[in-house]
Amino acid sequence: MKQENQNKYDVIMIGGGASGFFTAINLAEEYPDLRIAILERSGKVLSKVKISGGGRCNVAHAEYSPREMVKNYPRGEKELRGPFHRFMTADVVRWFEDRGVLIKTEKDGRMFPVSDDSQTVIDCFMDECKRLGVEVLIKQGVDDFYRENENWRVRTATGYYTARYVVVSSGASMKIWNTLEKLGHRIVSPVPSLFTFNIKDDRIEGLPGLAVDATVSILDKQGKKLRKSEGPLLITHWGMSGPVILKLSAWGARELAGMDYEFFIEVNWLKDRKEEEIRQELKLMRKTQGRLSIMKKSMFHLPKRLWQSHVLYCGISPDANWADLSKKEEQQLASVLVRGRFEVRGKSTFKEEFVTAGGVELSEIDFKTFESKILPDLFLVGEVLNIDAITGGFNFQNAWTGGFLAAKAIGASAL
Repeated sequence: MKQENQNKYDVIMIGGGASGFFTAINLAEEYPDLRIAILERSGKVLSKVKISGGGRCNVAHAEYSPREMVKNYPRGEKELRGPFHRFMTADVVRWFEDRGVLIKTEKDGRMFPVSDDSQTVIDCFMDECKRLGVEVLIKQGVDDFYRENENWRVRTATGYYTARYVVVSSGASMKIWNTLEKLGHRIVSPVPSLFTFNIKDDRIEGLPGLAVDATVSILDKQGKKLRKSEGPLLITHWGMSGPVILKLSAWGARELAGMDYEFFIEVNWLKDRKEEEIRQELKLMRKTQGRLSIMKKSMFHLPKRLWQSHVLYCGISPDANWADLSKKEEQQLASVLVRGRFEVRGKSTFKEEFVTAGGVELSEIDFKTFESKILPDLFLVGEVLNIDAITGGFNFQNAWTGGFLAAKAIGASAL
């Protein structure tokens, strides 16, 4: 029989991740009389912060307009616009720098600690918790939580905790989602949101690491374009990645899950060039540069190895000169460069980061406070909500903003 542990707190965070720590620290700093605890199921806290950005922790993105910022969220765009007007990028940078963590901005807009080490962020959070008296309790997986009179009752493997307020900051946890559903919340079933495409094809075989600005479309079984995006495409050992693929995986998360991750994409390796335009340029080469080798020098600013792989894919001899190019080969080469069709069979997690589309239905949350509209004194922040973003620091921004506003609301209510 489990020994009942009557640990009483004012506020309990369920989950020791980014959003839970940020909520707890902001709350404790402004309202030092509150007794606050973070319950973490594993033996380590902030594990996702540790691996973020390749171990450097991509804390934010250098976007300062809420209207533009929300465009990076396939789910949550409308709901986050108001919160971002209250706490966003500049506030995050100031928050960290006030605590000794200097932030730098890279060319692509991603923002990291100057140290290039995620441990800097973790140490900052842990030091703040120690300074402010926030209790961090590890190996406290939450089995259940429910209302009991005016308080919340939280059950873990070791006993019970009580608190007036509970903040659910558990991320993508089926156990917590199931509990919330039992309590009356609607859960949008989770599916992967940020992943790369597994492709086996002669045209990209042996070309890992090669990157091109391209336009990529997702096709249905009838060949109709479902979604289109453009940007850097990266060829990998297992297929295709890069920002353009990650955008498609995020915005098309549910459609692709419905296809069991087996579908076709169409790649325009020349981004926005038209097929007929390319054919005319190839024809001009055939007429004016007939003695030159087709393979020796690439066209259209394509990487040489990618150009050569497409030439060979079209059945053109590696020894052929431009004068040898037939009209059929000319047409086929133009087609595969601007309408190259590839079969996708499966997905891979992007690096070590795992993001889901799904979670608590957004219409059930008050986004001025991040409090549940269904359950009083229950707040939900971070990825437990049906909010997700593309890579680049945007998922952390959701965590920081939600945590900050929830802390404000709890503190004002507790006075």
